[in-house]
Amino acid sequence: MDNLCINDEPQTTSGVALENTAAAPLTQLRQQSERNLDNDILLERQQQRESNARSYPRRLPLALVRGHGIYVEDSRGQLYIDALAAAGTLALGHHHPDIQEAIGHTLNCGVPMQTLDLTTPVKDAFIDRLFSLLPTGLQSNSRVQFCSPCGADAVEAAIKLAKTATGRQNVIAFAGAYHGMTQGTLSLMGNLGPKRHLGTTVPGVQFLPYPHARRCPYGLGAAGVQASLNQLDSMLTDPESGVLPPAAVIVEAVQGEAGALPADVEWLRGLRRLTRQHGIALILDEVQAGMGRTGQVFAFQHAGIEPDMIVLSKAIGGGLPLALLVYHQDWDTWQPGAHAGTFRGNQLAMATGQVVMNWLYDKQLHLHAGQMGERLLARLRQIQSPIIGEVRGRGLMVGVEIVDPQQPQDALGNYPLDGQRARQVQRQALTLGLITEVGGRHGSTVRLLPPLIIHETEVDVMADILSEAIMRAENQ
Repeated sequence: MDNLCINDEPQTTSGVALENTAAAPLTQLRQQSERNLDNDILLERQQQRESNARSYPRRLPLALVRGHGIYVEDSRGQLYIDALAAAGTLALGHHHPDIQEAIGHTLNCGVPMQTLDLTTPVKDAFIDRLFSLLPTGLQSNSRVQFCSPCGADAVEAAIKLAKTATGRQNVIAFAGAYHGMTQGTLSLMGNLGPKRHLGTTVPGVQFLPYPHARRCPYGLGAAGVQASLNQLDSMLTDPESGVLPPAAVIVEAVQGEAGALPADVEWLRGLRRLTRQHGIALILDEVQAGMGRTGQVFAFQHAGIEPDMIVLSKAIGGGLPLALLVYHQDWDTWQPGAHAGTFRGNQLAMATGQVVMNWLYDKQLHLHAGQMGERLLARLRQIQSPIIGEVRGRGLMVGVEIVDPQQPQDALGNYPLDGQRARQVQRQALTLGLITEVGGRHGSTVRLLPPLIIHETEVDVMADILSEAIMRAENQ
C-alpha cells in the first residue's frame, strides 16, 4: 500500500508523439479506395436498439473497431483520420502510450477507482499539475470543485456558485453559445432546436449578440465589437435598461458548436473590465477550447485576461470522463454539500488527465497545436471555391463555412449559409478517409478538431482531402 500512485514525475515518452511516426498508416490511408459507407450489421443493430436522439451516426455511419494516434479503423478495415477526436476530448489521440501506461499504473497500484470527493495521492498530484498551468494570478489563489463527469454539470456548478456569491439571479449568455444539454445549461444555449419543445427552461438568462465581424449581428462589421461592449455597458449602468444586475457572464473564448468562432481579444478584455467593475462573475467555458487546443493552455489567454471561474472537461480527463470548476478563492462562498455528484472521484481520469497536463507543461504541446493550426488554416485558405464563405478558427479548432453563391448577398457582402452543401462536404470527406463535424448556424460549417499530436504531413493530407471534398460538393 506504499506510494499510492503519486505521479510526481511526468509519465511521458520523450518526443514520440511529436515525431513523424505516422508514415505507415498515412500510406495505408492514401492507398485505400473510396470508403463504403453502407450499413453493416453493427450499424443496423444500432439503429434498431439506440435512441432516436443519437446524432453522430446519422452523419458518420461508422462502426469503429480500432484507434491509434489520429487514426481509426472501421469494421470493414477502412482507415480514417479522426478530425473529430470525440469532440476534442482526445488531445493525445487514440491509445497514446503514456495514457495506457498511466491507466495500467493506476490499476496496479490499488488506489480506489471512485472516491466521491475524498482525496488520494492521485487527486493531490492532479491538482498540483492543474494549478501549475493556471495563469499566474490564479495559481496560488484558486479552489477546484470536482463535478459529475460532464461539462454541463461543471457549468451548472459555476452558475450556482455565482448566484450564491452575489445573491443575484440573472445570467448573461451569448447567441451561438453551447454549454451543455441539461435543463439548466439549455437555458444558456443559443441553438433553439434542443430546447424548442421543453417549454420554460431556467429563467433569468439574458442573451446578447456574440461579435463576429464578417457576419456582424449589428451590421457594423469590425465596429460591432465596440458596439457589443457599449450595449453591455449601457445595460449594466442604465437604471431603466429593464435588465436586473446579473450574477454572471458566461462565455466561450472560441465558440465551438457555433462553428469555431474566435472571440475578438479586445472584446474579451472589455468583458473582463465591465464584469469586474460591476462585481459580476466572469465564467469562461473552456470545455472544448481548453487544454491547449487553441495554441494556449486556455483559450482566454490569447486576450491576456484572468476570469473568475473556468469550466473544464473533455481533454482534462485524458480521454476519460472528468469535469471540474476552477475559481478564484474569493468566490468560495457556498456551504458543504452545495454541489455534489457520485462520480466526481474518478481516479483513472485524474491519472490520465495528468498525462495531458504533463504534455502541456513539459513539452509545450499547446505551442505545437498552435503551429499546426496556423498551417491548417493557411492551407484551407488556399482553396479556391465559391461555396467557401470563410475559413476561421484558432489553433486546432477550425471551421470552414459553406455558403450558397447562387443566392443574393446580404448588406455585408455575405452569401447565405448552406447547411445542405456542408453536409455534402462532410460526406465526401468521409468517403475519402477524413472524419469531420458540422456545426454553426444551419449546420453550415465543416469543423476540424484533430488530436493535438498531429504533425505537418497529416495536416497537409487533411487539407488535401477537404479540398477534394469541397470541389466534389461544389459540382454536385
